Amino acid sequence: MPGRHRPVATLATVAAAAGVSRQTVSNALNSPELLRPDTLERVQTAIETLGYTPNRAARNLRTRTSHLVGLRLEPAVEGTASGLMDRFLHSLVESCKEAGLHILLFTAEDVSDPLDGYDALLRSAAVDAFLVTDTYRGNPQAQWLEERQVPFVSFGRPWEEPSASHPWVDVDGRAGVMLAVDHLADRGHERIAWVGWQKSSYIGEDRRSGWVDRMHERGLSTTRLSARGEDTIEFGRRAAHAMLDSDQPSAFVCCSDTIAMGVLQAINERGRQAGPHDLSLVGFDDSLAAQVVPPGLTSVRQPLEEVAVQIVRLLEDRLVMRSIEDAHVILTPELRLRASS
Repeated sequence: MPGRHRPVATLATVAAAAGVSRQTVSNALNSPELLRPDTLERVQTAIETLGYTPNRAARNLRTRTSHLVGLRLEPAVEGTASGLMDRFLHSLVESCKEAGLHILLFTAEDVSDPLDGYDALLRSAAVDAFLVTDTYRGNPQAQWLEERQVPFVSFGRPWEEPSASHPWVDVDGRAGVMLAVDHLADRGHERIAWVGWQKSSYIGEDRRSGWVDRMHERGLSTTRLSARGEDTIEFGRRAAHAMLDSDQPSAFVCCSDTIAMGVLQAINERGRQAGPHDLSLVGFDDSLAAQVVPPGLTSVRQPLEEVAVQIVRLLEDRLVMRSIEDAHVILTPELRLRASS
């Protein structure tokens, strides 16, 4: 009947269709060299025709592998507009699929504990490896996983331990901000303000260094043109109002699109316009919000698709205990130009 799903194929239905025993089907899947070529072909035809997928749990028991990579999912933060993790997860799932791997998302009961959730997965042998993303916390997971000889790769540098040997992939935020400063300075801006994260953020300070260094290289002052705070729209709004009241910048570079949304809000509240003819504005991450908010937000785009490819490459090497070349990868972002600058 149209619209009905095809019944789920089992080992028994494949065996019946091929006219063999269930053990013969099992041999075709796990030890095909034991079967005669004609028998193997008959079973493979039945598997393909019925759309049979071997039971994952049963295969895991035989091979002691799950082909699953654990990734802890952090809770969404109110008042932010990044959506970066969504784009990254889609890219990661696609790259893992091509490698025969799958992502297992898990959460923590105690979100303040960066290690919560890892031990339970290891005890249950549910995953073969981990992907660590919250390196801004100092990455205690790295030492914990290394002590237990668990394969893992991190998205983000080990900021507190630059000499760490575990594999990681990161994006050069400093270089991305330099692109933003060059873009604005080339258009005649001299008073380019920075609105960033708190000083305790390694990633935020790395991005800020791109602003400081490039401004100085171009002979531009950074005095009283910098603000640090939370990664929220409200902080961006308040910081922009404060700087426009006292220091009169002609352009803003922001540590994230979330903060840039707040700056944009402040610009609109003053009856001014974000754009090359008034107050120019650049964000970071090229979020979906940056692409749709009027007038369109110029933003530094992280190459998350390539990040995912490199992470999966490193995970594959770790899982088969292969010698890893280029275990530390830094990728360069690009600037996506829109009407705000």
